[in-house]
Amino acid sequence: MTWNRRHLLDLQSLSPQELTLILDTARHFKALGERPKKKVPALLGKTVINLFVEPSTRTRISFELAAVRLSADVINFTAEASSLKKGETLKDTIRNLEALQADFVILRHNASGAPHFLSRFAKAHIVNGGDGAHEHPTQGLLDTFTIREKKGRLDGLNVTILGDILYSRVARSNLWALVKLGANVTLCGPPTLVPKQLESFHPNVRVTWRLEEALRNADVINLLRIQHERQRVTMFPSTGEYAALFGLNPARMQWVKPDALIMHPGPINRGIEIESELADGPQSVILEQVTNGLAVRMAVLFLLNGGRSSELGHP
Repeated sequence: MTWNRRHLLDLQSLSPQELTLILDTARHFKALGERPKKKVPALLGKTVINLFVEPSTRTRISFELAAVRLSADVINFTAEASSLKKGETLKDTIRNLEALQADFVILRHNASGAPHFLSRFAKAHIVNGGDGAHEHPTQGLLDTFTIREKKGRLDGLNVTILGDILYSRVARSNLWALVKLGANVTLCGPPTLVPKQLESFHPNVRVTWRLEEALRNADVINLLRIQHERQRVTMFPSTGEYAALFGLNPARMQWVKPDALIMHPGPINRGIEIESELADGPQSVILEQVTNGLAVRMAVLFLLNGGRSSELGHP
């Protein structure tokens, strides 16, 4: 199939076929990254602007490197060093960037729906780099890519997402991608952060507050940090209590399949959601997620620009 969308705003609206196209295209770009010559001229002459109104390390650098690998010109733009601090609206900011011939705008914003708002009038391609507690599409894609690469499939796999589900944009994007591609998802964490109503999301989604139950049959365990910056009230007594009840540690690994993957989108709070020896252990694919994020973001930019997987040959 061919890609027919101008923007990547969420995974909720994508079909299984569109998700698969991105994953298959990313596979080509991952193979490219393993060659001595890593750059291709797919975006030569194009300008990509990273407009990050919220702090970021992995996502911003990954998008920057993805654009450079595709031979685009890249400008990093942060709210702290921009006229947004002087009261300029996001709409005026994007229009000024387009007046400078911006072709792509990667937007990270603390307001849910900000990329969708911009897409209503923007001439540039808008890519959602994370909007509030709504979605983080490329994180969901890279997590899904990593699972498919390591397990060979998604259909029928049991994936546990453990942590702060209520405030997590990563959880939402993962949920949409996983259920559309046939995985079974278990959500686990404190009841205040994992409400039972989330089971209405999809028939393949279930909620449990018992950690052992969530871990025993999991093929993949995706750990999420606590989103303190988005919580208006404290949702549990302390991080120490969270670690005691829901942290992944060596003792609890007895419940986990020996071939289960341990994932984390970062940043990791070591000693809270996971102990260091497990984060750095043989079942962890956390750094591989970072590597795969580059390939996925290259694929997204390539497809939005009108590229076709058939142009890339076989990986």
